[in-house]
Formats: sequence, structure tokens, C-alpha cells
Amino acid sequence: MKKIGVILSGCGVRDGSEIHEAVSVLLAIDRSGCQAVCMAPDIDVPVVNHLTMQESGETRNVLVESARIARGNIRTINEVTASDLDAIILPGGFGAAKNLCNFAVKGSGATVNPEVARLLREMAAAGKPIGAVCIAPVVLAAVLGKQYAPTLTVGNDPGTAAEINKTGAIHVDCGVTELSIDEENKIVTSPAYMLASGIAEVADGIDKTVKALIAMI
Repeated sequence: MKKIGVILSGCGVRDGSEIHEAVSVLLAIDRSGCQAVCMAPDIDVPVVNHLTMQESGETRNVLVESARIARGNIRTINEVTASDLDAIILPGGFGAAKNLCNFAVKGSGATVNPEVARLLREMAAAGKPIGAVCIAPVVLAAVLGKQYAPTLTVGNDPGTAAEINKTGAIHVDCGVTELSIDEENKIVTSPAYMLASGIAEVADGIDKTVKALIAMI
């Protein structure tokens, strides 16, 4: 059975993984007859109250919060190597741009969590497929932009696209259920909630993304 890594960044759109996107990724992987290998960095981050959408003053652990989505079946990312996986994908949510990296603050000058960056570089060096949805392609741009100049999409947001292009990656505009497929670098990205008006559009786009990712294995 093919193993697809899923890098989670917490639990909740404002401070972690977008839950609809994460579940859609896991469902698409399972329906494709593959095994999801969930993982997250073991770091503490500020919490956003999702009722008020304001920071609560608390901190929570990204690995512990991600375990909610993974139903406890999750690994610390520093325990995972490219040899454990056939492909990897990152759901979106602000956690991708705040917890996995600091693109939300630094834009094209973003730095990436060292273990996230290590695993993505290992996957790229091994020629194994990499996927990302919503805002998560910025993590790929920050890690792989200068070396691989990958083609990516977050939809059609001009500000984010401009920052992605500054990393050496190449942004292409896409519709909500369309994909950017970089055959040379084996990278598949799609907009999800960067453009979607509802969960059905998110699920449709992610299903296509996961199928394209698996087809590259």
C-alpha cells in the first residue's frame, strides 16, 4: 500500500490546519487505496479563539492539536524520512504560514521549521511527489524555490503570488477546482479555501489534487 505523508500544522483555520481541507485530504487518500501518514512538528504556538477570531493569550502544542484531526494516529515529523513515504501533501490553514513557516509575517523572506524543510528537501531530492493546497504552497516556495523553481498556485491572490515569485518559485493563477501540475518537479498544488465558497468545492479540488499526486508515484 502506498504511503502518503500528511503534514499538519495544528487544528483550526486561524492557528493550525484548516479542518475541512485536512479531512478532505485524508478522505481522498483513503478512497484512493493509500495509507495516510500524519505528522506534525512538536512546537508550541499561540491559540486563536475561533468564536471571536482573536488570539486568546494561550499557547498549545501543534503535535497535540494535530492529533485531534489524525484521531491520535500521528508521528512527530522529526521521526519521518523520505524513505518512509511514497508522496507527501500539506493541507492549508493559517498554521501552514504561521507554524510550519513564518511566511505570514516575512513573505518571500520566510524561514521554515527545520524538520519540515528537511523532509521536503529529502522528498524533492528523491524525486517523490509533493502536494500542497490553499496557502500551504508558500511552504514549498520557501523551501524549494531557489533550487527547483517549482510552478505553484494559491489561486489568484496577487500579493501572495508576488511573494511566491520572489522566492524563485513561479506562481500560476488557477480556478478553485483547478490544479497546477509541475511534472518536472512532481509538485501538485490547488487553491482550496483561498478561492472556495464552500466545502464541496474544497473537496472536489483536493480530490483531484490527491489523485494527481498519487498518479506521479
